[in-house]
Amino acid sequence: MINLKDEVFPFNGVTHTRVIARGIVINKDNKIAFCRIYRHDDFGHCSYLETPGGGVESNETIEEAIVREIDEEVGVKVEIISKIGVVSDYYNLIKRHNENHYYLTRVIEDTKVHHVSKGDTYIDHIEWITIEEAIEEVSNYEGKIQTLIRNRELPILLEAKKLIK
Repeated sequence: MINLKDEVFPFNGVTHTRVIARGIVINKDNKIAFCRIYRHDDFGHCSYLETPGGGVESNETIEEAIVREIDEEVGVKVEIISKIGVVSDYYNLIKRHNENHYYLTRVIEDTKVHHVSKGDTYIDHIEWITIEEAIEEVSNYEGKIQTLIRNRELPILLEAKKLIK
């Protein structure tokens, strides 16, 4: 497990932990799906790539959640290839601890994007890019929320690159 602290925003305590399922989604062209996020809120005005995923519901396993979340956000059904790892991080601004479970997945069928959560409204579009392109972009993130995203996503992208090869 990778344990990260939020060094960007002041610590105000933690009110809850969110268990999150996230996927590295590979298509038949060996490209990876990323959500292009645009936001203008308390975290700032910014754009960044983020792996698809979201909260695990009380009636499902982490594996069921990753399949559901990818279907909702990316519009594809996937099969799980392997678990990549877990990143524990904090978003001090919203007093939240995240337990991010990452899986390597492969597209098995196209469906249709059907966003269902408030967080999905930040997704502008899905980008299919190579793992190298993703690593390059995420490595260069600066700014408040981008720094938190970089710290969380980069180690997983580097590990996924090893698994994909």
